Amino acid sequence: MLKFVVLADIHLVPEGQLSHGLDTYDRLEQAVAYVNKTHGDAEFVVFAGDLADHGEAAAYTRFKTAIAALEPKSFLTLGNHDNRATFLEHFEGMANSETGCIDHVIDAGGYRTIVLDSYDPELFGGGRFSQAQLDWLSARLGEVPDTPVVIVLHHNIAPFSVQTDFIILENNAAFAEVVLTHGNVRQVISGHVHMSTSGFYKGVPFCTFGGGHYAIEPMLTSQSGPVPETRGHYVSPVPRREGPGQMAVVLCDADSVVVHMENFLDRHLVLAPDLFAWS
Repeated sequence: MLKFVVLADIHLVPEGQLSHGLDTYDRLEQAVAYVNKTHGDAEFVVFAGDLADHGEAAAYTRFKTAIAALEPKSFLTLGNHDNRATFLEHFEGMANSETGCIDHVIDAGGYRTIVLDSYDPELFGGGRFSQAQLDWLSARLGEVPDTPVVIVLHHNIAPFSVQTDFIILENNAAFAEVVLTHGNVRQVISGHVHMSTSGFYKGVPFCTFGGGHYAIEPMLTSQSGPVPETRGHYVSPVPRREGPGQMAVVLCDADSVVVHMENFLDRHLVLAPDLFAWS
């Protein structure tokens, strides 16, 4: 049995600041303490992006301090709120030599876990893999054809008919083609959307979990309306809640992959809409 934990959407800010009214450093400390107490036997922990809220150097310094107390080994990758250059100043040598991104292969428990960096600074919130990453992924899948694989990345690979559908993984079809060509991927796990979902995209099984930041009410665009063409100073009608703070606990054996969406923080208060004005 392979057991590992995925955390995402940490959104750390410099000391003395809040993110949308939330103390994200305190929330990360709570997540670390929860993992140590409840899942200290996990093989490893993956932090699947949005480690910092705005990619600030001070946020990565605080992130490094907070995860020092984590008992299982950790692997990191990036999301749309991060900054790769600034991140690498604090985590030297973490870039993959073939892709230049924060991509990892973890072989443990009879499984291969592949962690992919979907950060693209040219996009407004969305994600994208470079061709070098897709080629690297194909090679890593192809070298273990008889080994089951779990993939972890920040961005969701399918639209959900919600307002954040314009910031998904943009080359999701190319990603799915690589995955389906090899046929040994059992699950794709993402954060990013601040809500828990599951399904499949072009035959690729996926799930998302709420993460460590605020939670988004899973409201369809048929109820909330689409994102307006003009996003300046836009306030979404979709409620955001203070919690839960959520992680994914992944259990893998010869026959199955089970992902538990487990809450380390249970507050569900609706946050004031003015905390989410876009500019």
